Amino acid sequence: MLVIGLTGGIASGKSAAADRFAAHGVPIIDTDRLARAVVEPGTPGLEAVRRAFGEEVIEPDGRLNRRRLREIVFADEAARDRLNAIVHPLIGELLAQRLAALSTPYAVLVVPLLVEGGLSRQVDRILVIDVPEETQIRRVMNRDDVSREQAMAVLRAQASRQERLARADDVITNGGAIEALHAAVDALHERYLALSRESGGASSFE
Repeated sequence: MLVIGLTGGIASGKSAAADRFAAHGVPIIDTDRLARAVVEPGTPGLEAVRRAFGEEVIEPDGRLNRRRLREIVFADEAARDRLNAIVHPLIGELLAQRLAALSTPYAVLVVPLLVEGGLSRQVDRILVIDVPEETQIRRVMNRDDVSREQAMAVLRAQASRQERLARADDVITNGGAIEALHAAVDALHERYLALSRESGGASSFE
């Protein structure tokens, strides 16, 4: 089975692209959801985060205070590295389990920090959803109701646009209408099916 790593900077349109792949019946594994799962109450992951960052990142109901943790790690690179060292191995284990359960021509793995993290070894091709940084900043400000400075801090915490593009096997430029994004995904879907057949994978989605 071919594994496509779908990535891009914040507010680039990764979710919209993943939704279009899903409309073709392609399994989508979103590492943001895996990241949430490994720090649910009662998990070793949440306990490790508690030990590393203290009670201030834990809500009164025992859940992770994601907003507070995000504030900490975006302001401190060492803290971000500490968090990644906790959650990345746990995400990798859960991801391997999810992939092992699939038997389709290909699957799409949505990884916002694919270039920065250690999951690039899990994919066969990297698909980057690309937009200009100024577009990202505007979208983040509108979507999350944050200042320009806060939006730029998020961008600085991620790989640069140039770094992502340098690692890409495929690129979709998402600066226009949603119909253009859908058309680009549709074309790649056919390409990935062909690549899967060439590598001896399943021939179609059930």
